[in-house]
Amino acid sequence: MNPRTSRTVAVAAGVVLVAGLGTACNRGSDSADGASGRPAIGIDLPRADSDFWNSYAQYVQKGVTEQGLKALPVSNSQNDITKLVANVQVFQNTGAKAVVMAPQDTGAVASTLDALAARKIPVVSVDTRPDKGSVYMVVRADNKAYGTKACQFLGKQLGGKGTVAEFQGALDSINGRDRSEAFAACMKSEFPGIQVIELATDWKGDVASAKLQSTLAAHPDLNGVYMQAGGVFLQPTLALLQQKGLLKPVGDPGHIAIISNDGIPQEFDAIRKGQIDATISQPADLYAKYALYYANAAAEGKTFQPGPTDHQSTIIQLPNGLEDQLPAPLVTKENVDDKTLWGNSVGH
Repeated sequence: MNPRTSRTVAVAAGVVLVAGLGTACNRGSDSADGASGRPAIGIDLPRADSDFWNSYAQYVQKGVTEQGLKALPVSNSQNDITKLVANVQVFQNTGAKAVVMAPQDTGAVASTLDALAARKIPVVSVDTRPDKGSVYMVVRADNKAYGTKACQFLGKQLGGKGTVAEFQGALDSINGRDRSEAFAACMKSEFPGIQVIELATDWKGDVASAKLQSTLAAHPDLNGVYMQAGGVFLQPTLALLQQKGLLKPVGDPGHIAIISNDGIPQEFDAIRKGQIDATISQPADLYAKYALYYANAAAEGKTFQPGPTDHQSTIIQLPNGLEDQLPAPLVTKENVDDKTLWGNSVGH
């Protein structure tokens, strides 16, 4: 699968989606005009303690320039809903016509979304789908597919038998719930011979490491790990396994099969070294590109409908808005050097 080439060309050329089933038209003079006369967009980054989100931040900066957008000073809510509320208030006070955010607590953000809707300021939510509150567009991959793909990969690697530790993301996040529920359902139906030890982590690497240490003490036969976020879990997991003499290469006796989610360069390096087996590449580059595109489209009053897009994704209807579900491929040693994967892009 090579989805990124056509998308990159489309964005660079100024080809965008319009209302209807993802048909495309040309924006004409927008790219030539640059930010002159463009509506102001407020952008809040969710955190700076993850390699994935730090890469996303770089792509946001690049996208603002390439798309000729007018962006207000970018804020970072640092995984804190109180800071997100304060940052959004600054956007309102400084003339934002649309807001891009990635709320980590998808339940607590509802009142903030309602406040923005009352001011007629549309919101694009990246990676996370708010439980309630109006959103113009969610830019996200299918997170249930993450859990299912991880289950199927580990199940086959282990021959349907064994013990697997699962580092669950925060369950107050739709992403943590989607991945966890899909992983559990798949394991129950397809690999009943595998015992799954669910470890709640709140997306924190130190919590995951501590719980893995306890799990290894109770289950020395552990032979699989599913990390729902390589950006925060990879380094502490590899360090702990190395310390305990358990970081054995893929194919060697005693190797603990590991699959991750994110697609950061460090995961690709770990795959090449045989430290982990696979990851699922969240498209950080496309999250940034399409979040910015939809935010500008929203500020300009454009609308969209459910259906296939011109960038190999599908827009679906939500109870509180729309969601553009971008593709997220499985990455193994067979395709880890694919240059179309953002984790292999120059500068990362």
